[in-house]
Amino acid sequence: MLSPHSEPTAPPEAKPTTGLATAIPAARSRDGGPPPAREPRAPRPSYELPVLLLIAAVAAMLCLWGIDHSVYHVFYASAVRSMTDNPVAFFYGSFDPGNSITLDKLPGFMWPQALSALLFGFHPWALVLPQAIEMVACVLLLHLLVRRWAGVMAGLLSAAFLALTPVTVGLGRSIVEDAPFVLLLLLAAEATQRAVERARLRTLLLAGVWVGVAFQCKMVEAWAVLPALAVTYLVAAPATLRRRAGHVAVAGVVTLAVSASWMAVATLTPAQSRPYIDGTTDNSAYSMVVGYNFLTRFHSVGVDAASTGSVVSGQATHHASGAGHPSMGNSVFKMFSPGLATQTGWLYPLAALGLVWGLGVLWRRRAARTDRTLAGYLMWGVWLATFFAAFSFGSVTGHTYYMGVVAVALSALSAAGLVRAWRAYRDGGRRAWVLPAATVANVAWCVVLTLCYPHFLGWQAYASIALCVLFLALVGLSRMRAVHRQRILAAGLAAGLASLLLVPAVWSASALSPRYNQAGGMGRVGPSSRPGGGGPSRLTPERQRFLAYLTAHRDGAKYLAAVPGWADASAYILAANASMLPMGGFTGQVPYPTLDRLRKLIDSGELRYVALKHPRPAGKHHTTTPPMPSVTRWVTSHCTAVPPSEYGPGRHLPLLYRCAPAAGGSSQRS
Repeated sequence: MLSPHSEPTAPPEAKPTTGLATAIPAARSRDGGPPPAREPRAPRPSYELPVLLLIAAVAAMLCLWGIDHSVYHVFYASAVRSMTDNPVAFFYGSFDPGNSITLDKLPGFMWPQALSALLFGFHPWALVLPQAIEMVACVLLLHLLVRRWAGVMAGLLSAAFLALTPVTVGLGRSIVEDAPFVLLLLLAAEATQRAVERARLRTLLLAGVWVGVAFQCKMVEAWAVLPALAVTYLVAAPATLRRRAGHVAVAGVVTLAVSASWMAVATLTPAQSRPYIDGTTDNSAYSMVVGYNFLTRFHSVGVDAASTGSVVSGQATHHASGAGHPSMGNSVFKMFSPGLATQTGWLYPLAALGLVWGLGVLWRRRAARTDRTLAGYLMWGVWLATFFAAFSFGSVTGHTYYMGVVAVALSALSAAGLVRAWRAYRDGGRRAWVLPAATVANVAWCVVLTLCYPHFLGWQAYASIALCVLFLALVGLSRMRAVHRQRILAAGLAAGLASLLLVPAVWSASALSPRYNQAGGMGRVGPSSRPGGGGPSRLTPERQRFLAYLTAHRDGAKYLAAVPGWADASAYILAANASMLPMGGFTGQVPYPTLDRLRKLIDSGELRYVALKHPRPAGKHHTTTPPMPSVTRWVTSHCTAVPPSEYGPGRHLPLLYRCAPAAGGSSQRS
């Protein structure tokens, strides 16, 4: 799978720090001694830059193709639209233009999207563009990380693997949180890698800053990378244990400070000067981050978040919203389910080979503590193990885009393992069989995954098998013939690499067809993809009439109307940036606005209309209850129903009530 002349002839086992452009000989690194001098960089091979640019171009094409036909991710796009209105909405991630309530997540991942919308105008493609750029940057950054650790060819292979992983393409074509999140964690890994070289505290602090910024995208999940970064530095940095531990502790403080920065501002700001924090019963940033978005993810293993002030009523519905998606049962086997493995796990066999074999070699030759090859295996191994365990037992609500952070570790370990297998094959001996065996195993795993979706481009399985057979035939022939041996071997390696890449490449390339993917959606690409699913960019005629009526009768109110939930408000926000007040938050169970708050808005003239859902037919079973029944009862008894003929008709429109303030400061029936 690599050129026969692409790497030095000496096997990696013969060199303690082989494959590292910035390697430091173990003999020169002693606890308490001065940092070793930097060795001169190895010259860049002439083929490296062109190949890397080609990989980046492929990644850019897969992420950017067809984004002019993007759709809106209704929930997030509504917030981005609101965030372009004013600095308060931008900072807090307000869902609605009136700054009544935030998203149920920290807003950091949407800041680039809001800036893009301000620069290019609010269009679906303007929201997707930053995500595509971020994922291409991830491909380039992973190449840099792996090149320093395992050499040029491993760096290029890791970039190619990541570029062709379906979840990478899906994240680059969506507006969900994980594209900037993965990039920020890779930046933290890059800073840690440089810090380990000479035990640099300031560079390690930069890694802590990057993790803290990643916290603004995915909250506590960002801290799952800390074991990998901390273990790598504690083991491999050339300093005394006391100094290493002190550096890690200081970096941890920086990480905590940056992570908690948004929460601190939200906590110290008076509640009346900022939006209500969604996902909570107490309007607390802590409750939203720690309770609602972390502890409730582990409710299936007995974690109770009720005491944190987070919304837990209806949590089964909220966290199992992946109904209809592939099985997501909480166990280690979840990561091997076709729904997840087709998006991320096509490299499982190669990654396992890379990790186990690499650590085994280091153990046999008693690698020094500061061996940079050991540091790389520690970083990627702990990274993979931590996220693998977290996603196995934590609810990911059927959303495969969570797996983006797993894909980078799989790509790095697989590339290192494949290069090591090639070197063993090239050198001959009893380990030469590992390369063909690993190739066959990985191709077989991909074929098994394709058989789970027999109606999705089924030819790819047969083509992959044929290429694998050709690979085995050619490498076998190269062993038997001296004439043209190098050419035959090169052709065989090319066929082997093609057999490994064909299936994921086809899965990823399916995103180029609107039949299988539409940019702006949920980030699922490949066999389990579902095209479309985004929100409309225009209002239906009946909603246009409804909006026209509210606008004409606004009478200077801040809000056009309070509506039953975010889904009822989003269409008007997306199409017209209309100031609708969504009641109940994302789950419909958030106690906002309270009845007291609603009456104050009415009395102050900021709100005149309240829209309610149609009553449900009697005798039918419903799994959920209407949000805020006290508000519903008060509105129906104290406000005047507007005849549907005045703002409709339309069977999809809610019931509209006009509420007037009372002269005595208490709202009453008008």
